Amino acid sequence: MFVLPGTAAQVRDLPDFAPLVAKQAPVVVNITATQSSRVASPLQHLGEDVPMPDWLRRFAPKGSEQQPLPDDDNESTGSGFIIGADGYILTNSHVVEAADEILVRLSDRREFAARVIGRDKRSDIALLKVDAIGLPVARFGNPALLRVGDWVLAIGSPFGFESSVTAGIVSAKGRSLPDETLVPFIQTDVAINPGNSGGPLFNLKGEVVGINSQIYSRSGGFMGISFSIPIDVALDVQQQLRQYGRVRRGRIGVVIQDVSRDIANSFGLKEPAGALVSSVDPDGPAVPAGIKVGDVILAFDGTPVADSTQLPRIVGVARPGSRAVLQVFRSGATRDVPIVVGEFAAEEEEAAPAPVVAQVPPRGTNRLGLVTQDLSASQRREFKVNGGAVIKQSYGVAARAELRQGDVVTAVVARGKTEEVRSSEHFNTLVNAFEAGISVSLRVQRGDAVNFVGMKVSGVARK
Repeated sequence: MFVLPGTAAQVRDLPDFAPLVAKQAPVVVNITATQSSRVASPLQHLGEDVPMPDWLRRFAPKGSEQQPLPDDDNESTGSGFIIGADGYILTNSHVVEAADEILVRLSDRREFAARVIGRDKRSDIALLKVDAIGLPVARFGNPALLRVGDWVLAIGSPFGFESSVTAGIVSAKGRSLPDETLVPFIQTDVAINPGNSGGPLFNLKGEVVGINSQIYSRSGGFMGISFSIPIDVALDVQQQLRQYGRVRRGRIGVVIQDVSRDIANSFGLKEPAGALVSSVDPDGPAVPAGIKVGDVILAFDGTPVADSTQLPRIVGVARPGSRAVLQVFRSGATRDVPIVVGEFAAEEEEAAPAPVVAQVPPRGTNRLGLVTQDLSASQRREFKVNGGAVIKQSYGVAARAELRQGDVVTAVVARGKTEEVRSSEHFNTLVNAFEAGISVSLRVQRGDAVNFVGMKVSGVARK
């Protein structure tokens, strides 16, 4: 038989998953949730003829994708795994959402009715309990030890096919997804499909390192990008569900944004790192601690904040009422700010700003591509400001930064100094004095929201 050079060695280096599957498959369960009322699945409303933007979707229950729901009982299936010999099971919250009856089927075909001990929608974790003893129990690994490129394996019930096994590698770690800032997802290329929800992700030692939760898909099926909740996050959630019946998360009461290279340069930061405070909740813990708009939070209680997506996770695991120290960059210097952690409360999602299409700048456009005017008396009352400049039109670099008509510029930050904007004329004087290529940040108010927008000065003013 002809063998290509190196083929045998390469085959020997590939992992043998069979022993792992034989040993760990019994800890995986199939979950059937029955809803007596009509409950739309996360994918049910999407038809093949509907244009689908790139988005992250939770897995659809069996039989629900692209199909109308019946008027009678609606069944959906998912996966889970046993974490206690006395019948405790972890799965995804969306698997058992609105379920009137939950049936758990073990690998040996035994079936048990399950009850929900608790659900946490923010992390998409649910803790179930069945009346059984002596069950096989999953072993847990440390997700922090996973490396990008490591082999991982999933066991679940895609499309209702129980005990299906798929394998792949870790594609990335610590992924933040839209509206999922509290979970640092593990990204893999393991084939995950509807019905895999809540199933375990194993490392090669047979340890559970994650819970399969979401996929990136246009069609609802596998497209090579899957996301799992790290098991340490899930175990902390289930412990709180047992203890409190809910999950308590820390908050410090600030709205933050990422620090771009231009923002870092304008503030005098050496590197674009940390979380920039764009507004402060007047009733939150940040106010008595002295946190201000324009502060850049570099660390929370000794844990560095590499980018803004990390801060909600780090603060979220802190217990409400505990004391912590924020490392803050302000006015060119770093300082430590003590704070008492509050309790997290969900906030309404804000609609994304509409993009602005650039046009030929008219006369009166400053060097950032903005045409502004003074605020009227009613606008000053509405925005609760004494000065500032309201944007009439935006072009060029300002349009690309998505500044738009009605935004109010209240301050300009450059070379580490913040200058409050007194009027439209004052704003234009400040901006037009900058040399080309310098990084500046504008503090912009849009409705009740405040953000810093970083950009480079370019072009000349049109007088």
